[in-house]
Amino acid sequence: MPSVHIDKADLFERLGRQYTTEEFDELCFEFGIELDEDTTADVEEAIKKGLPAERPQLKIDIPANRYDLLCIEGISRALRIFLEQRQPPVYKPLPPKEEGRRVLRILPETAQIRPYAAAAILRNVHFTPRSYASFIDLQDKLHANLCRRREFVAIGTHDYDTLARSGDFTYEARKPEDINFVPLNQTKKMNGRELMEFYENDKHLGRYLHIVCDSPVYPVIYDSNGIVASLPPIINGDHSKIRLETTNVFIECTATDETKLAIVLDIISSMFSEYASDEFSIEQVEVIYPNGEKRLTPSLEPRLTTARVSYINACTGLSLSPAEISKLLTRMGLSTTPSPTAPDELLVQVPVTRPDILHECDIMEDAAIGYGFNKLPRTFPSSNTVAQPFPINKLSDIVRREIAMAGWVEVLPLILCSRDENSTFLNQPGALEEAVHLANPKTLEYQVVRTSLLPGILKTVRENRAHSLPLKVFESSDVARRAPDLERRARNERRVAAVYSDKRGAFEVVHGLLDRVMVALGIPLIDKDSKTPYGYWIAESNNPTYFPGRAADIFYRPPPKSTTSGESDVAPSAATSKTTTDSASLPPPPSSTPAPASKPSALDTVKDALASALPTLASGTSRDLKIGHLGILHPSVLEAFEIKTPCSALEFNLEPFLEIAPDHGRRA
Repeated sequence: MPSVHIDKADLFERLGRQYTTEEFDELCFEFGIELDEDTTADVEEAIKKGLPAERPQLKIDIPANRYDLLCIEGISRALRIFLEQRQPPVYKPLPPKEEGRRVLRILPETAQIRPYAAAAILRNVHFTPRSYASFIDLQDKLHANLCRRREFVAIGTHDYDTLARSGDFTYEARKPEDINFVPLNQTKKMNGRELMEFYENDKHLGRYLHIVCDSPVYPVIYDSNGIVASLPPIINGDHSKIRLETTNVFIECTATDETKLAIVLDIISSMFSEYASDEFSIEQVEVIYPNGEKRLTPSLEPRLTTARVSYINACTGLSLSPAEISKLLTRMGLSTTPSPTAPDELLVQVPVTRPDILHECDIMEDAAIGYGFNKLPRTFPSSNTVAQPFPINKLSDIVRREIAMAGWVEVLPLILCSRDENSTFLNQPGALEEAVHLANPKTLEYQVVRTSLLPGILKTVRENRAHSLPLKVFESSDVARRAPDLERRARNERRVAAVYSDKRGAFEVVHGLLDRVMVALGIPLIDKDSKTPYGYWIAESNNPTYFPGRAADIFYRPPPKSTTSGESDVAPSAATSKTTTDSASLPPPPSSTPAPASKPSALDTVKDALASALPTLASGTSRDLKIGHLGILHPSVLEAFEIKTPCSALEFNLEPFLEIAPDHGRRA
């Protein structure tokens, strides 16, 4: 949730009374926002010590989609409406002045870089130092929030009286060398290329240069005299610099997203229209698009929608009349009246400051807030259900508990890692072929979804190397792999992994842990060539993650299944096991005539005999599954993860054991 710092004395003055911290905290809760901090005590303590201190501030957490609450003007206005101190404001267009309707003309070349633009004019605005600071702060908050650091929308504010009083504003796209102006708070005229070089190392503006610097053309806004108003989304011109003494404000926005453009212009113009001599009046600007389309911005007309009384009452558990619900919604800033033609319908006017109202459920939520969440009736659900864990989670809990009781510590690292950690560091270059890659990773540390649990555990060992040895850590969680045959193109796989770090490799420690888990699951240790129906064994391997001669693969032979039933001998997946378990609990479908028993043929009898004698050849292919590996980690792996002590590791897939989970799950 975004946090807003509000001047405490200024806010309470606007609300018409003083609140204690507890009283204001309760008011915020009732309205659906949260008071995070009151700095009054810290300020008073600093003053006692003779230290400089700012005015007491209130830190308020607001919903992420309530852009109208990002400034003191919006919060105080909404709270006053909620407290029924005033009615929701009506934003009205101001008639054009003697120079006529101002026009912003968009040229076709802008389609190459930022195709949308809009503008508004605030007349006879009277700023105070605090309201002027709030005006600038709201722009910064919108840029960081809805505008996504100016990539979607960029806001420019200007002293209207310094710009041409007649003629059209033009929004163009020109070559950088053809754009010349003095940037804000500078004295030297620069072209577009020089400006990019000048601000390349600027801590504030440097973060926005990448948006346009590689483009063959830069967006720019001119007045009718050819004066540059701004080069969005980077900087305004110094010629039209806005000041505390400014009384007429020209607001322009350029964007790559037309919807966000409208929201941003509506918010910033409506929030500060209260400082105009004609309160809540805004002069619209006519925007002419390259195709000839004309549009007045901002659009100040409220959006009309409807909501059902029965729906609101059903969701909240109330039995309110249309008039009562209308009053609640009006307290939340939504002017509402009962429909004169439909008794179950409400006519709701959504102001331009409430883009968060998208559906009838949003209106219902506001009605519930207006009524008071703590006052809503509490009832038991109309249907009773008995929950049960997914089989894979139940099996994981069994294994997790057994390993923890053996003295191992569970860790929960992140599921994302770098490409190097997932492949190169483990000496597994082919691991990236089946990994799920992030399309636009923000950092090199999080590029793929892990295909092994070992990178996360080894990073945990690295960060805890100052602890006394031995370190015995494990994890039971999911990895992800590409699965082109599935609709979602990926599948999860539940695994268990453990790492033992000590002064010696101790292969026998992780081998003993494997035996402990198998004993807990009731799976016997068998020989590979034995005729035992099911069990597990290990065999030497050349896995490059481990030291040569100190590595082994883990094999599992699942219990045989009847071949006459048409079932496969492949171990079930998590989804298959869940479906089988759920289906087994259902009663058989009713039948008026019992199905006749089929007599097995001589061929079926021979097949059954062979299946019991040679369980691994029951379906013509081996049922033996390679489910994991263990061993002493290779020195290059330890060096890559910056671990100085030898480590032994274990990792195997849990999902083949799902078919035995119900029997052993009763121990949980």
